Amino acid sequence: MRAIVYRDKGDADVLRLVDRDLPEPGPGEVRVRISVSGINPTDWKSRADTGSVMPFPEVVPHLDGAGTVDAVGPGVDHGRVGERVWLFMAAAGRPTGTAAEFAVVPAELTVPLPDGAGFELGAALGVPALTAHRALTVAEDGPRRLGPGALDGRVVLAAGGAGAVGHAAIQLARWAGATVVSTVSGPDKARLATAAGAHHVVNYREGDPAAEIRGIAPDGVDIVAEVALGANLALDLAVLRTRGTIATYANDGARPVGLDVRQNMTLNTRFQFLVLYTVGPGALAAGAADVAAAVRDGALPVGEEHGLPLLRFPLDRAPEAHRAVEGGAVGKVLVDVAPDGPAPA
Repeated sequence: MRAIVYRDKGDADVLRLVDRDLPEPGPGEVRVRISVSGINPTDWKSRADTGSVMPFPEVVPHLDGAGTVDAVGPGVDHGRVGERVWLFMAAAGRPTGTAAEFAVVPAELTVPLPDGAGFELGAALGVPALTAHRALTVAEDGPRRLGPGALDGRVVLAAGGAGAVGHAAIQLARWAGATVVSTVSGPDKARLATAAGAHHVVNYREGDPAAEIRGIAPDGVDIVAEVALGANLALDLAVLRTRGTIATYANDGARPVGLDVRQNMTLNTRFQFLVLYTVGPGALAAGAADVAAAVRDGALPVGEEHGLPLLRFPLDRAPEAHRAVEGGAVGKVLVDVAPDGPAPA
């Protein structure tokens, strides 16, 4: 099989296309013929982190993907062979991710993909959707699970609504019944956040964004899904309701975070820092189940018309795909793995 590998940390040029033996699934595992592989910032950051040692002599990158189960190991229902699935956390603690024609993963990391959902949608779920789910389910007043009506009466602020996690947060929050506000940096990203389903879009670089958000939510925002805590903290606190939650999954721009302790004591602010690697199996399983339900309901579409442009590359151009993500490309970067997969746009 063809696979993308790297044997040393570094820039995207360390990625190589190689031939490898077809892997066999062990107990509790399935083998998936990958059609589309999804790239997340954590994929290139793991590859580029020259300050850390290689976790394995050789790594096949990428946590997310979608394809078809073609073999199962002992203890797995043989009826799963032929099932269309999306994968998540495939390369977490393992040397082989989805940047290959076949991937072997624990069966619980594969989720059925409805026939009406394309592999490009499946490959765009994983890290973004599960991160967004976690951000929306950590508030003191709940909910712990998402579904239609779970966020009725709540106001969610999705910072950076044109990003992959922000996009998923908008879609999941709207599916669950929330009023969704998104902050963006300009008109092009405003168009994407609106296409994703945000009820209100606020340009944080213009006017008085706090007053604008307070005009939408006079009692304050219940949950903030935050991508740039250092840059946005003052705005978040200005619009947060008492006992509201700021769930932060990144600090884009790396601005230092300073807390006014008394202000946050008065607000009873809940800060939730999150990363999927250490969130725990229970939260991952709950997120995967709820995201799967949202997919079945048609609530998580992708593509520019739905607020998430798709940038597609063939497997042999994986270094270019990594550079696109590293360069801050707007949208979701995908790698078409299967030889008969669609050509890149």
